[in-house]
Amino acid sequence: MTPATHLDDVHRALDSARGRMFTRTERVPLDELTGWAGDPDTGTLRHHRGGFFTVEGLRVRRPGRPVAEWSQPIINQQEIGILGILVKEFDGVPHFLMQLKAEPGNINGIQISPTVQATRSNYLGVHGGRPVPYLDHFRDPSRHRVVTDVRQSEQGSWFLRKRNRNMIIQVSGEVEPLDGYLWLTLPQLHRLLAVDDLVNMDTRSVLACLPLTAETAPGDSAPGDTAGYTAPGPAGDFTAALLRSCDPAAPARHSTASLLSWITDTRIRTDLTVESAPLNRLPGWHRTPDGRVAHDSGRFFDVIGVRVEAAGREVARWDQPMIAPYGTGIVALLVARVDGVLHALVHLRAEPGYVDVVELAPTVSCVPENYDVLPPAARPPLLDEVLRADPSAVRFDTVQSEEGGRFHHARSRHLVIETPYRPELAEHPGFRWMTLHQLTGLLRHSHYVNMETRSLLACLRSLTTSAPAPVGAAR
Repeated sequence: MTPATHLDDVHRALDSARGRMFTRTERVPLDELTGWAGDPDTGTLRHHRGGFFTVEGLRVRRPGRPVAEWSQPIINQQEIGILGILVKEFDGVPHFLMQLKAEPGNINGIQISPTVQATRSNYLGVHGGRPVPYLDHFRDPSRHRVVTDVRQSEQGSWFLRKRNRNMIIQVSGEVEPLDGYLWLTLPQLHRLLAVDDLVNMDTRSVLACLPLTAETAPGDSAPGDTAGYTAPGPAGDFTAALLRSCDPAAPARHSTASLLSWITDTRIRTDLTVESAPLNRLPGWHRTPDGRVAHDSGRFFDVIGVRVEAAGREVARWDQPMIAPYGTGIVALLVARVDGVLHALVHLRAEPGYVDVVELAPTVSCVPENYDVLPPAARPPLLDEVLRADPSAVRFDTVQSEEGGRFHHARSRHLVIETPYRPELAEHPGFRWMTLHQLTGLLRHSHYVNMETRSLLACLRSLTTSAPAPVGAAR
């Protein structure tokens, strides 16, 4: 099969796949999930085969903070999955083998996923389904060129120490796309990132880990794509500053050595205690009459049960618990030009599920409505700066879906907002200005850059190679 040469080919493939690949979900009480049961003492939800994941209770303490203590459910999935993309050159242009995949939590059915997106339970066959296609390329990467291979965290507020192996493997031999797979160039993927809920979270995570030197040269485009994008006037200057930010020789506001010291010092000094707690006796949480676990305030998220019927998946039917958040999140980066080099304002953030206490988060990452029931001092310091931004300063604005295998209709508005450089913005505790090259360099290592930042980095880097499609556009 030849690669898709026009974005219209991609959308035709999506339209065609929707009739053959889908998931239908029905909400059911947690107590009625086939194959799952709550521990009689703690209420912890487990699958009878012992694989997959559990839903447990957690008690968190952060003395001296506006919210010094809380309890919550959390997903415990200790096994390390594989998020892998195959890349191959056609006529000298790198193409990425992407999967059109339906997940039970997707708001719109099919999304563009990595070549392989599989937990260890999946690829060991615990689910009893068909083998995962293309998996051997990633389980034995020594046969190919490894472009990137690094363990990265998942959402630290919903997952307990969850990690996935983010991989890009370059192949030279023949790889025939199966039904539901297609080859896309990086500029095509970048264009598709501007469409709401289309490029899934795992794809964004892996693309963010792509070394800058491995990208298609800025301004290049595959046949059938829009030509390399440089907007006129201030936006064109923005693109130039963004490209300089990718250059290892570009001056940075802080040295990488000082940033690493800052991260290490914060990890040592952060007072965060995380303890297991009974899910069935969590303060502030209750079982609803329809069988969910919900917060007493009606905010944050629910733990729900779903019954899934699927086509085009390794398994045709299953039940599972999921996290269903309230509200659409805001994931935003403030960026500024410092001596002609674009810098992003990142926040070193602690989450109960992180392996190493803190990771680099976006400037703002939250669901604003949740702060209606929290102390005013807990409100993110730069949230109002983001919400009140002049529309002319917005460089990227698209709603992106979170991972649809564990989260039900979870979405975040991804924003990149340019602001004049103001050193005082980084005077808030835990904030620093960093270049794109510095952030991408840290992505060669585990547990430095969190999922939300990786997702935004993929969106920001998309502005280096092609003009974004109209926000929310279907074409």
